[in-house]
Amino acid sequence: MNMKELRINGERLWDSLMEMAEFGLTPKGGCKRLVGTELDGKARDLFVKWVEDCGCTVTVDKFGNMFARRDGLNNDLPAVATGSHLDTQPTGGKFDGVFGVLAGVEVLRTLHENNIVTEAPMEFTVWTNEEGSRFQPAMQGSGVYVGRFDLETELNKTDVDGIRLGDELEKIGYIGDAEPGSRNFGAFFEAHIEQGPILEDQEKVIGVVRLGQGIRWYNVSVKGRESHSGTTPMYLRNDAMVASSKIITEIEELAGRYDNGLGTVGFMQVFPNSRNVIPGEVKFSVDLRNPNADVLTKMDEEFQAFCAKVAKERNIEIEVDNFWYFAPVEFNASDDIKKAAEELDYSHMDIYAGAGHDACYMADIVPTGMIFTPCKDGISHNELEDTKPEECEAGANVLLHAMLGASERIASQAEEGAAAV
Repeated sequence: MNMKELRINGERLWDSLMEMAEFGLTPKGGCKRLVGTELDGKARDLFVKWVEDCGCTVTVDKFGNMFARRDGLNNDLPAVATGSHLDTQPTGGKFDGVFGVLAGVEVLRTLHENNIVTEAPMEFTVWTNEEGSRFQPAMQGSGVYVGRFDLETELNKTDVDGIRLGDELEKIGYIGDAEPGSRNFGAFFEAHIEQGPILEDQEKVIGVVRLGQGIRWYNVSVKGRESHSGTTPMYLRNDAMVASSKIITEIEELAGRYDNGLGTVGFMQVFPNSRNVIPGEVKFSVDLRNPNADVLTKMDEEFQAFCAKVAKERNIEIEVDNFWYFAPVEFNASDDIKKAAEELDYSHMDIYAGAGHDACYMADIVPTGMIFTPCKDGISHNELEDTKPEECEAGANVLLHAMLGASERIASQAEEGAAAV
C-alpha cells in the first residue's frame, strides 16, 4: 500500500482511551490510578493484552518499566520507540500520559492489521511513576532507565503511609529482570496532550515540541515556636506561618520577574495545625520552572537568598532542600514530527513543554521528539481534563508517520555506515 495514505483508526483509539479510563474512573469523569496500586496493575495487564494480541513480546525491567517489541526487517538496527505513562494524579484526567501509551498501541495495531513490517524494530513503552504523586520524584521510571536516579534508592522510596514502592510493584506483578537502560533505541517519541491553552488559542492541531522546561523542586521547612494565640504579644512571636507566607508571596513575584518564569506552592503541612496556636513549624513544596537554564539558575539563587533573608530578619530557622533539578531539554527528533505534520496537512506550530515528561529524560540518551495535541481550556491534572477524538486521532497519525520516517532514516544511516566501511 501507499504508506503516505496510511492512517490510524481514530474511533478505536478513542474507545481504548475510554476503556482504560474505567480503571480509576472518578465521579467527576476523571481518573485516579496511582502507581503500584491494584488499578495500576489492571491497567498494565490490559496494555499487555493489547500488545500481545498484535504479536509483541513484553519485557519488564527491574523498576517496572514495560517494553513491547515488534520485530522489523533488520532486528540488529536500534528500535524506534514510543510511549508514556499509565499512572495519574489523585484527581487526574483520562488523557494525561495514557494518550501517549495508547497512541502507541494504535500505531502498533495499524501496522499489524496492514501487515506492514518496518525497516527497524519498534518498541512501545509504559514508564513507571511519571506523575510523582504517590512516590517522589516525578518521571521516576524513565529517570532510573537513563541513569539519572539510582535503582535501589528509588525502589526504596515510600509514600505518606510508609509503604515501599518496590513492594507495591512486586505485589501487582510488575518488577522484572531486565536491567534499566538495556534496550537498543535509535529514536524515541512521546505523544501527549499539551496540558496548556496555547494550541487551542492558536487554533493549531499539532504542537512540535522543541524544548522541555527546566524544573527545580524544593522542600521547605520553616521552624518557629508554637505558643498561645491569645497570650503571646505580636513582637514576641516566632510565627512559622507568617514567615512561610512571605516566602510564598515571593514565589509569585519571583516568577513574574522573568520571561516564561513559573512558581508554585502546591503542598503544605502546618504543625500543630490548631486554630488558637501560633504555628511552630510549616513544611511546604516549591516548584520553579523556566525553559532557560541560566534564568532558572538566577531564580534559584534569588529564592535561596530570600529565604535566608527572612530567616535572619525574623530570627527563625528555614531549611531549603532543592531535592530535584531537571535541566531544560532540547528535542533532537522534532523535525520528524514537523515533517509528518506537514505531509498529513495538519496545522502545526513550534512549542515548548511546560511540564516534565518521560521524553525529557529519554533525550539524555537518544534522539527524542514530542507531539502535543490540544487540551480543552488548557486544563490538566484535573478531573475536567478533556480533548476531542479528532485531536487524538491527528496526534496518533503524526506519531505513526514520525515513527515510520525514523525507521527509514535509521535503516538508511546503517546502510551508509556499512558502505563507508
